[in-house]
Amino acid sequence: MTTEAAIWGVGTSSFGVFAEQRVESLAWRAVAEAVADAAVEPTDIDAIIVGSVFGPPGVATRIQRGLGIGAVPLWTIENACASGTSAYHEAVTAVRLGRFGCVLVIGVEQMSTLFTGAIVPEATDPEGATGLPLPGLYALTAARYMDVHGLTREQLAAVAVKNKTNGLDNPRAHLRAAPPTIETVLSSRPIADPLTMLQCCPTTDGAGAIVVGAGRRTSRDILVESCAMVSGRPWDHRNDDVWGFSCVHRAGAQALAEAGRNIEEVNVFEVHDAFTIGEITTLEALGLAEVGGGGELAVSGHSARSGAQPVNPSGGLLSRGHPLGATGTAQLAEIVWQLRGDAGRRQVRRHGVGMVETMGGGAAGMDGNACVVTVLSA
Repeated sequence: MTTEAAIWGVGTSSFGVFAEQRVESLAWRAVAEAVADAAVEPTDIDAIIVGSVFGPPGVATRIQRGLGIGAVPLWTIENACASGTSAYHEAVTAVRLGRFGCVLVIGVEQMSTLFTGAIVPEATDPEGATGLPLPGLYALTAARYMDVHGLTREQLAAVAVKNKTNGLDNPRAHLRAAPPTIETVLSSRPIADPLTMLQCCPTTDGAGAIVVGAGRRTSRDILVESCAMVSGRPWDHRNDDVWGFSCVHRAGAQALAEAGRNIEEVNVFEVHDAFTIGEITTLEALGLAEVGGGGELAVSGHSARSGAQPVNPSGGLLSRGHPLGATGTAQLAEIVWQLRGDAGRRQVRRHGVGMVETMGGGAAGMDGNACVVTVLSA
């Protein structure tokens, strides 16, 4: 028999370029908000799990030291872009199994001190050896969709327009410039054809924190209906799906089955939109559209904040930024705020059930490093 798990509290830092700050200070800010939101004391926390990709060795311990929470189990998870939600998945599992009663999850990353552009691929991987960073990999997906399914450049740009417009109402987002038009998205600097600068997430610093617990029910606790995590499978000539599709599809199907729901019952989504084509293929993999039809979701308004199933009301990675380890925890925080009705100007109309999807990148011959999908309800 398993215990019911819930999110008791959430918090985040602001997201942007904070190269002058210590990386752990970003985490402390997020944790302070999450612990206060959960209405718990530091002594109530039974374990700490940190998700980080490029955090320096010992970053979790330095975060712990600054929090003044000692002697509890502490560990770090690196699972590419899904590091934060992988840490959350482990916390949910531990609480459900009765191993811990209250777990603090932290996602943190300081990208600005490491990269000025795209993440440099690992030279020992085939992709790295051929100089194919992730913008190029996503661009190949977009080019294939344009050729096979008739996806247009305007449909790609519509995702950026939607998410960057949403981001204007997110005071913690990295990018909050004037809302772009289709034309300004398409005319922005080319990155990897057909993707332009405004279709790519920025290099960002930030942190998020989640308090997961069991054994109480308050009006602000958010029920974890399901949480699924899968790793990648070999991706080669035997797989007709574009990179990442199968990984997301497996995780999404497991999460919906565990929750006993279908995709039509989900009211609001936060999904991994590091590049515009990524949101399109992810929504297809989750079942919001048939393969080849995802390009219409933003154009038709279905995924708009006022639409039938809003996607990335926070502004997504395209606006908030993509501090790898912190991305999943930021997505979770946004959905919790939405389900509580606390999202302010970003608030969606129907908000009973939410979904978060984070897919870890880095091809290396696999259809994704990892993917976590969770279904939450108020």
